Amino acid sequence: MAKLALNKSSLARETSQLAEFRRFLPSLELKRLQMMAERAKAKEAVARLDKEYSQLFSQIADSIPMLANEQVPLDGLISLQNVERGSQNLSGTILPTLGEVEIETAPYSRLARPHWVDPVVKALKDLVTFNLKRDVARERLDLLIEAEAVISRRVNLFEKVLIPQAEKNIKKIRMAMADAERDAVVRAKISKRKTAARAAEERMAEL
Repeated sequence: MAKLALNKSSLARETSQLAEFRRFLPSLELKRLQMMAERAKAKEAVARLDKEYSQLFSQIADSIPMLANEQVPLDGLISLQNVERGSQNLSGTILPTLGEVEIETAPYSRLARPHWVDPVVKALKDLVTFNLKRDVARERLDLLIEAEAVISRRVNLFEKVLIPQAEKNIKKIRMAMADAERDAVVRAKISKRKTAARAAEERMAEL
């Protein structure tokens, strides 16, 4: 770490930095509060989607008990073909969004399978889509938690390190400059007295 110069140039630099730190801190704190609010909303969204998924699963299980019939094969009825994912820029943090979900239904004979297979196909599609929503919601939450932690560290850096250090440096420089100024005044007075004494001695010698 470079040694602090105790002069006017260093004082001006430290004063300018302190003003910049104090000007930047409120916007950083505002960003942190925004992330906290978004993180809370994302946490609520994850909890809500988890609850709705469980309710949907239970509802399907209750309304279509025939799913337990292993004699009717259901594997391969649907397949996930495409998932469109977008992004949202939240104060520099890129969050994922879920777009269109494309699920393909395998062709099957409605005569060869029971009538309840049709609602099963729809139910499976709903579950897959809902599960994708939950995945994206959890990913958003994780990213928001990470972003909030990063911003909080920056806020702490400004509040507890950079600003106090700049204030300490300014105080140290001002004290050093004040001491130097007092020393200069004292030296000037001493020099003045010595000059006056020499002048007096010279006048006495001329007498």
